[in-house]
Amino acid sequence: TASIKSAAKTVAQNLRALYPSNETWFVPGEFGLIQTPDGSNDKGYYWWEAGAAMGAWIEYWHYTGDSQFNDIVTEGMLRQVGEKQNYEPQAQTLSLGNDDQAFWGIAAMAAAERAFPDPPSDKPQWLALAQAVFNRQASRWDTQHCNGGLRWQVVSTNKGYDYKNAISNGLFFHLGARLARYTGNQSYADWAEKAYDWSRESGLVSSDYKIYDGAHIPECVVSSVYQWTYNAGVYLSGAAYMYNFTNGTNQKWKNEIQKLMNATADPFFSKDPPNIMQESTCEFGFTGTDPTCNTDQRSFKAYFARFLGYTYQMAPFTADFIIPRLKATAVAAAASCNGGSSGTICGLSWIKSTYDGAPYGIAKGGVGEHMAVMEVLQNNLVPQSKPPVTANSGGTSVGNAAAGGNGPDPNDLLQTDPSTTGDKAGAGILTAVVLGFMLSLTYWLVKS
Repeated sequence: TASIKSAAKTVAQNLRALYPSNETWFVPGEFGLIQTPDGSNDKGYYWWEAGAAMGAWIEYWHYTGDSQFNDIVTEGMLRQVGEKQNYEPQAQTLSLGNDDQAFWGIAAMAAAERAFPDPPSDKPQWLALAQAVFNRQASRWDTQHCNGGLRWQVVSTNKGYDYKNAISNGLFFHLGARLARYTGNQSYADWAEKAYDWSRESGLVSSDYKIYDGAHIPECVVSSVYQWTYNAGVYLSGAAYMYNFTNGTNQKWKNEIQKLMNATADPFFSKDPPNIMQESTCEFGFTGTDPTCNTDQRSFKAYFARFLGYTYQMAPFTADFIIPRLKATAVAAAASCNGGSSGTICGLSWIKSTYDGAPYGIAKGGVGEHMAVMEVLQNNLVPQSKPPVTANSGGTSVGNAAAGGNGPDPNDLLQTDPSTTGDKAGAGILTAVVLGFMLSLTYWLVKS
């Protein structure tokens, strides 16, 4: 236990070093730009990954008792709630996906379930925030296309608005199952089952329980058969929460857990050496050497590890499958953290049990790589850890079943329709006025 906690602490501190709180452009709850060795800024981390990291640090505190990151979590999560306290901040409107919002929602849910210190009473509360996210997404359930499901993107002008994907629908299912267990409210369970059954009927969850990435409207046929660890994990753990909510009496959920779990063995765990977690779709690249994983995909194993931990706690009969794999993966993952000048920077691929040089060209390592190793390590403490609480078993977070419902549709903040003649005329007049002003100002400056 002491060794696991010590290793997790080292990696958690490396993750903290990537959180740019000392930068002049820093916004609490955002990782912002990736710093490259030459000092230039390469590209940014998307907003959702910061929400995922807040959830990871909540789990770190739960498993280790180390509270050094708690203030960062509270500040970041409260700063990003948005104007209507539903994790739809206007600053993120142009790139808002249902999955992005849901990652903040499940971080808030984790705070409620882990009895993370409650915010001040005049601030939004963890449970109410999770409910707000769920309510907003339930209102977007789209029966006009594909007989149900959530679209990937919230804003109609975004690429991907015509795509219904596994992670958005899986997180909605997962959050509903967790809310059902925490509150005891059957309506959340009904929504969760509806989302799961739709995922099976639509083919996102295949007949052999592989989780495929998504389907486009209007065909509504799975068009991307990529498999990602976090998709498998989110459905598996959602089923485990439903099993626990029904006190293990619903055979459906036990059967679904078993089939979903068995389907993760291949391709998400190696055979030689055995039982090491891998993001097989991108980790080995097209040539079997350099990975092709993008910034997002480098973090997916973090959530898979977290979801395996939840599955074990909600459905202990899964222990014989999950625990040996978490253990083997943790040994290999820790061995990958011997890079950089500190000798503690973590790589992407863990099978070689040494630093693989990833992420290439980034000085301090990556958020995704370190979050993934941290989550794998700390979830090895799951057998001796207290399971998530509920409102009746130690939960203190205040809820609001109607939360989130009064927020504006993000599409209303944009002009999504073609410009009318009047719009164009008005724009022309405005342009002429501004141009005339600028010419007058230029003449005045020249004459002066």
